[in-house]
Amino acid sequence: MTKEENEQRLTYLRGIVSRLPDKPGSYQFYDKEHTIIYVGKAKNLKSRVSTYFHTEVDRFKTKVLVSKIFDISYTVVNTEEDALLLENSLIKKYNPRYNVLLKDGKTYPSICVTNEYLPRIFKTRTINKKWGTYYGPYSHVGSMYAVLDIIKELYHPRTCNQPLTKEGINNGKYRVCLDYHIKKCMGPCVAKQSYEDYQKNILQAKEILKGNTRQVLRDLKEEMLQLSEELRFEEAEEVKRKYLALDGFVSKSEVVSHNINNVDVFSITSDEKMAFINYIHVSNGSINQSFTIEYKKKLAESDEELLQLGIVELRERFKSDAKEIIVPMDIQGILENVTFTVPKMGDKKTLLDLSIMNGKQYKFDRLKQAEKLNPEQKQVRLMKELQDLLHLPKLPYQIECFDNSNISGTDAVAACVVFKKMKPSKQDYKRYNIKTVTGPDDYASMKEVVHRRYTRLIEEEQPLPDLIVADGGKGQMEVIRQVIQDELNLDIPIAGLAKNDRHRTNELLYGFPPRVIGMKDTSELFRVLTQLQDEVHRFAIEFHRNKRSKRALHSELDDIKGIGPKTRDELLKGLKSVKNIRETDINQLATLIGNAKAKIVYDYFHS
Repeated sequence: MTKEENEQRLTYLRGIVSRLPDKPGSYQFYDKEHTIIYVGKAKNLKSRVSTYFHTEVDRFKTKVLVSKIFDISYTVVNTEEDALLLENSLIKKYNPRYNVLLKDGKTYPSICVTNEYLPRIFKTRTINKKWGTYYGPYSHVGSMYAVLDIIKELYHPRTCNQPLTKEGINNGKYRVCLDYHIKKCMGPCVAKQSYEDYQKNILQAKEILKGNTRQVLRDLKEEMLQLSEELRFEEAEEVKRKYLALDGFVSKSEVVSHNINNVDVFSITSDEKMAFINYIHVSNGSINQSFTIEYKKKLAESDEELLQLGIVELRERFKSDAKEIIVPMDIQGILENVTFTVPKMGDKKTLLDLSIMNGKQYKFDRLKQAEKLNPEQKQVRLMKELQDLLHLPKLPYQIECFDNSNISGTDAVAACVVFKKMKPSKQDYKRYNIKTVTGPDDYASMKEVVHRRYTRLIEEEQPLPDLIVADGGKGQMEVIRQVIQDELNLDIPIAGLAKNDRHRTNELLYGFPPRVIGMKDTSELFRVLTQLQDEVHRFAIEFHRNKRSKRALHSELDDIKGIGPKTRDELLKGLKSVKNIRETDINQLATLIGNAKAKIVYDYFHS
């Protein structure tokens, strides 16, 4: 590989890294033949993968790995634990060259509830569904032991390996073990605990293992309160410990489930032009494939039509023979001997949500990539988003925002900032000294400035804005409306940006009467509107501060006609204050600034 080719390869890979999300997940590195050579996990995908491409990386093995990478893919999940489990299943499936080999064949442990007459509950690394029901696997062994301890303390399941039968118990065939004497077992083997009571405890233990802990927690809380009322504080403290341990436990991962085997999961995310179809395959209870394809719409195809196309194409590409397909909508008749499932809850719904999340993330990454190559595409998207949000008649190419600034009515000023194509156009910013308003009246000041601004634009035949934004709530919007619609007869949309008690932008208002427009405060559009408000506030404050500073530096000498700043400075340097200048005779003044200027100053103070 030449130096130029290597630079192109690294540029391509760094471009992928720059678009990675700040979310947990698993990442995969591919070689020149598009074979997976490394699988990793990350709490933050972007932060972790970027470390491979830092110039200061000095580990030889890492440098060798990076030199072999030609492509990167990833799968996002919701938690770091899920990323760990997904990494584990992918390593087992692909056995990547640069990953540590699992030579002992071990995997993460699970909890088994046996199918025996009196079931046992224990940890195991061997999965055989003939023996019982399995829960897990658990990547954090401490969490697994915690739930086992809770179950043992709450329900005392038997720990012996005796093949207990109903007949044997009735015939007195068995004897109690040490656990019975130390009160860790209730003695079901000798009928000290009834079969019905034991089974009831096992059912509740299964609910804990499934994560259905609400009822169990409710019962524990009631027991704790009852013991407290009876002044049995030591027992109440023990129940409290169980309650807190159970409350803080997360029973299983959403990535892996032993109850799901050989299942395909498909989801679709689309807009007017493109559709993105994500595919996840689950085999032996583990995700071992995640892939997203995109379609460019030509004839306004429906999501159902495109999803059918994607299912056929991806199943053929990855040679899938799964007999069940999880989808977000009803699809019938495209594949024989295959069941389509639209889940509403449970593990399958969790897998579908995971597929949808990956599809949306892929769409977002593609959009970022396109906008990086063509910055104007982002600006047009934001303008279109704002137009759709407010139902504007045209794209808001030019947006203007107003703000006032004064201290108890003194040095009152106003400012207007202009955004074009969602970016500041600083050459179009305007400052205004308030001329007709006395005292601190923000509404009257706003009315004056808006009237002056648009009267002048009309007289000079300058383009009018596509949207006016008030830095304030309903009151400011109404003042602007009175000028724009009632006085100038203009048809310009008016919006408002209101702040909360902490002086942070939290609402976009529009319409008359104004109504709150729903918008996520984490969206790009919200950030741009916040930038608009912050910019007009900064510009107004800066102008007000400058004006106030100039007034503070103003001297009475500045009011003397014929005396300039240079003469003023010479007088102040020689006589230190205006009072001394006033009390000085004309001859001493003449020695400082000359006869002509001395006469002007002397006459000013003594006329």
